[in-house]
Amino acid sequence: MNDQAVKKPLPHAGVLKIQPYTQGASEVPGIQDPIKLSSNESSFGPSPQALEAYAAAAGMLHRYPDGAQTALRNAIAETYALQASNIVCGNGSDELIQLVTRAFVSAGDEVLMSENCFLMCRIHALAQDATVVVAPEQDDLVDVDALLARVTDKTRLLTLANPNNPTGTYIDGDAIRRLHAALPNHVILLLDGAYAEYVTADDYDAGADYVLNSDNVVMTRTFSKIYGLSSLRIGWAYMPDAILDAVQRIRTPFNANGPAMDTATAAVADTVYIEKIRDNNAYWLQEIRQRLTALGLYVIPSVTNFYLIRFPDKCGTTALRAAKYLEGAGIIPRPVGGEDDAELRITVGSDDENAAVLSAFEGLMKQQVSKTG
Repeated sequence: MNDQAVKKPLPHAGVLKIQPYTQGASEVPGIQDPIKLSSNESSFGPSPQALEAYAAAAGMLHRYPDGAQTALRNAIAETYALQASNIVCGNGSDELIQLVTRAFVSAGDEVLMSENCFLMCRIHALAQDATVVVAPEQDDLVDVDALLARVTDKTRLLTLANPNNPTGTYIDGDAIRRLHAALPNHVILLLDGAYAEYVTADDYDAGADYVLNSDNVVMTRTFSKIYGLSSLRIGWAYMPDAILDAVQRIRTPFNANGPAMDTATAAVADTVYIEKIRDNNAYWLQEIRQRLTALGLYVIPSVTNFYLIRFPDKCGTTALRAAKYLEGAGIIPRPVGGEDDAELRITVGSDDENAAVLSAFEGLMKQQVSKTG
């Protein structure tokens, strides 16, 4: 057999370094319709106005969508007090992060991220054959000093999830200001605000003001979380002119589909609905943390629609055993970390779903007490 016969197409080296993304579980063997709290989805679903817009879009499926994304960009601009001309929409914020990475990162460059950054940021960087540099976090918070200490002449992009996942924590506006001020101008600071709409803290800064006042800040957002449009895959980014120009050169003409844009246009305008969800989420974050802490568990203070639970040695159980117990009760959490130090990330659900989670944990911890008693 000659050499030509045995050769086959091979991806470049960066692609082979990527571990495929694993999504949260959605099924429990033997249990019908379990409570799925593994993917940080909205338990409320889209607003009624968004559902009406989605139904109406069915009549236009034979037409290409508006490639300029005009209606949705204008709706986002009005709701968030932004400049519509600097907004671009995409197939989830994930695609927009990918487009920025493709446009500005080359083989041999460095992409800097915090320990718990959005996993797809790492995947997109490796796909460009770039080097991923990770800064450790301090006390479950992004460490600005650790990030800045790792900036080099090769750094092209710094991606920062704020709030972060899976911790649910955030760094305040002063920290963002200090980070940006110390970055060289050639480094893009990409602020991923997938959970920004859930934050109620006064000192939180999603970064929008930096976009038009500097040349190197991009803010990304999604309709998958508080807006409840995960299935439609629609997100948006706010970026300065030069970065937007580069992204527009490689963005496909119809990267955001018509029904998704129509639905998101209605969703972003329904601010009353979103405010109700935010208030309900804030209430349950406090209630859940207090109740689980009383059971001897450690819950990291979260500002998102999920919370991360740690299991101290003295509590008598582990995250993996707790996950199995919850699954037996028909509840699907998301284990994170290795088997030796696993934690549980759980989405804030509906009132009934949250009550079910708390009841399950009370049953589990009572069981542990009886075993050791």
